Amino acid sequence: MMTRTAWASAALLLAAAGPAQTGLAQTGGVPSRIPVVVELFTSEGCSSCPPADRVLTRLDRDQPITGVEVIGLGEHVDYWNYEGWRDKFSSPLFTSRQQDYGQALRLASVYTPQVVVDGGAQVLGSDLDAVTRAIRSAALAPRAVVRLRVIGFDEVQVEVRALPQGVSAADMLLAVTENNLETAVVGGENGGRRLRHSAVVRSMTNLGRLDPKKDGFYAANARLNLRSEWNRQNLKLVLFVQDRSNRRIVGAAAARL
Repeated sequence: MMTRTAWASAALLLAAAGPAQTGLAQTGGVPSRIPVVVELFTSEGCSSCPPADRVLTRLDRDQPITGVEVIGLGEHVDYWNYEGWRDKFSSPLFTSRQQDYGQALRLASVYTPQVVVDGGAQVLGSDLDAVTRAIRSAALAPRAVVRLRVIGFDEVQVEVRALPQGVSAADMLLAVTENNLETAVVGGENGGRRLRHSAVVRSMTNLGRLDPKKDGFYAANARLNLRSEWNRQNLKLVLFVQDRSNRRIVGAAAARL
């Protein structure tokens, strides 16, 4: 299981935590679209990855699946960094996360470009039809109520409740993603190419664990600490809830800053 829960440059500082009331409503309607998390494990050093990057961009930008909100997470692994090009977006955190999925999904090995949909199914990241089928299937699963709201320049409110039956414990993770990133690659398999990326995960932080025996409820305010080199206009926050036993994502929400 993943042990590292944040980069050294963590994206937020918790202002409050635990099952405390924050002013968020504890009741409410079902979202108009069902959120499904699509994680792409990719690398600028991998020549077969750019088509998968384009698939993620299309899903994130066009939202082509009726009734579904596709929440993209572009996670750049670091094991390609020794093939002539160091991906500046890469992190061992994402390599570890991908390996966790490999174990949970009982794969012989992991690879790039690999897409994992809601933590429960994996497909080739450049295969749009396969990714779309996996998203449609994932949207049918029961899920928790997850809310995420930006309430100021550097503060958000989060709420999670009503975990699906069978979830014994779950982690709450908050990611910061950035769109419209470009890199002129001068080495490795993509040397000489200009690569474009969407939904690149700039940081991922574990907010804590939900225990269904304690009502599985969590509400908190979080104060953001965004790095200066990130373009705020292109940032999105993603809150998702992940079953600790099987790595399935059982709820998610996203908000732009």
